[in-house]
Amino acid sequence: MRLIERYLFRQLLGPTLLATAALVALALLARSLSEFDVLVEQRQSAVVFLKIIVLALPQLLGIMMPLALFVAALVALNRLHTEQEIVVCFAGGMSRWSVISPAMRLAVIAALVSLVSGLWLQPWSARQIRETAFDIKTDVASTLVQPGQFTEPGPGLTVYAQSIDRDNKIQNLFIHQEMPNGGASTYSSREAEIATRKGQPVLIMRHGSNQQFSRQGVLQYTSFDEYTFDLSSLFHSDELLHYKIADRYPHELFFPDMTQDWEQRNREKMLAEGHSRFAGPLYNIALMTMALAAVLGGSFSRMGYGKRIAAVGAAAAIVRIVGFGVQAACEDDPWLNILQYLVPLAAMWWGLSQIFRQKVSARIRRKLAKAAPAWTGAA
Repeated sequence: MRLIERYLFRQLLGPTLLATAALVALALLARSLSEFDVLVEQRQSAVVFLKIIVLALPQLLGIMMPLALFVAALVALNRLHTEQEIVVCFAGGMSRWSVISPAMRLAVIAALVSLVSGLWLQPWSARQIRETAFDIKTDVASTLVQPGQFTEPGPGLTVYAQSIDRDNKIQNLFIHQEMPNGGASTYSSREAEIATRKGQPVLIMRHGSNQQFSRQGVLQYTSFDEYTFDLSSLFHSDELLHYKIADRYPHELFFPDMTQDWEQRNREKMLAEGHSRFAGPLYNIALMTMALAAVLGGSFSRMGYGKRIAAVGAAAAIVRIVGFGVQAACEDDPWLNILQYLVPLAAMWWGLSQIFRQKVSARIRRKLAKAAPAWTGAA
């Protein structure tokens, strides 16, 4: 790029990075609020909570980047145009394509980043989130005890705890277990904690007692200073980890295993998701061309371009909403997948047609030719 093109590129890059960071930060904040029950209800560590939030970044980035690019381009281009810097570029002999090429390069870079993220990084992070959520769901410590509530974490097992302190010490624990032979056993202890012995989860109870009722109604009472309650037999789950459509890699979406019933039933949805991974990055270029059209697609105005920007902004929002709607429609009709590409391509064509509709007149070039050397020297 020439010096002036590098200058225009830098003027666009800064607001784009800032807008992307701001939108992604807001999205991460909203995601963190929805995942806050991981800390409160399921009592996971802050490391697990932060892991889930960070892993959501690729998906949020793919959604927010076209919007951030559009907003940043409008802000930067409107400032450059109202300060007559772009007008001076035209007066200095630059063509329209030379003026918009830095913005188009930035849009192509954003599209490539979105493409790489959507094809590989996003499914990888989605799988990591799914695996973490599965580990949390099958975690004995988070499912066995809910402070102040009676829970049934296993068949014939009822558990109650008054509270759990910061060290994960369980206070005033009560366990009632129905025995296979028709009897029942009740444990109570002042303090307990969940630990692992030989790779198996156990509950260590301290300062408590045990009452066992036989089938004949005979009571046996035992007090203990410490007792180890085996939990491994209570938490054998037949549930398997299942990856959803958003967790699949492109080759799994386009070439599903037709021997699996689930993949046979969801083949059309997987195909729609696969095409959206390739069509989604095109919105970076499409929205950039629409932003360029909002500023450069009409005549110069010293009063600003508020109405034109508002109209194009509404059109850009409609384009993106239509894109989401088309993707949903493709889940029922695979032939509609072509529309996933036509929507951003049509927006791109409209934007470029508006940009190149008007040519810079020779009169304006002659009128501003005198200002070009001074401005170039200042740059």
